[in-house]
Amino acid sequence: MALAPLPDHNAARRTLLLRQLASHAYRHGSFRLASGQTSDHYVNCKPVSLSGVGMALLAPLLLEQVEAAALAVAGLTLGADPLVSGVALAAALDGRELDALIVRKQAKGHGTAAWLEGPLPPPGSLITVLEDVVTTGGSSLKAVHLLRQAGYVVRRVVAIVDRQQGGEAAMAAADLALVRLFRLEEIASAHHGSSGT
Repeated sequence: MALAPLPDHNAARRTLLLRQLASHAYRHGSFRLASGQTSDHYVNCKPVSLSGVGMALLAPLLLEQVEAAALAVAGLTLGADPLVSGVALAAALDGRELDALIVRKQAKGHGTAAWLEGPLPPPGSLITVLEDVVTTGGSSLKAVHLLRQAGYVVRRVVAIVDRQQGGEAAMAAADLALVRLFRLEEIASAHHGSSGT
């Protein structure tokens, strides 16, 4: 079955992406989160970010939030891996130089023992961190800490979904701005609206 052409403008992309997230990323029930908290809401963006249609919708919306002066986008593996790759590709198609970096959770145990993968920009470069879901902000802050330790400037974290459970305050305390495409309540509302519950 052929797919309909995707829209060229971001308002329509955002509407379609919200539907994708509500249908394929959101679950209602009882869940333990990576932060250790429990919740009635679970969001796993990977079924969307790892699909062709999902990434075609996501990448331009994320790219729009990346600082104009940024030379790279980066994020903690695994959730950010497709995001940084997709955004770097969208930038290239738009005529913009923007590389993708993947931050390992621990240094590679062989070879160069690197913890940062990708074409490294010069120290002092501005990097925007990408994240799929922000709860307390822990994984984003780990990526930011490692990047800053390596001499890069990080001022902004761009997330697909903000669960609104302390992440924004944690970012502010680390001198970071949190930019989100959606709040959890938007995804939950779209899910319940589409399922008729």
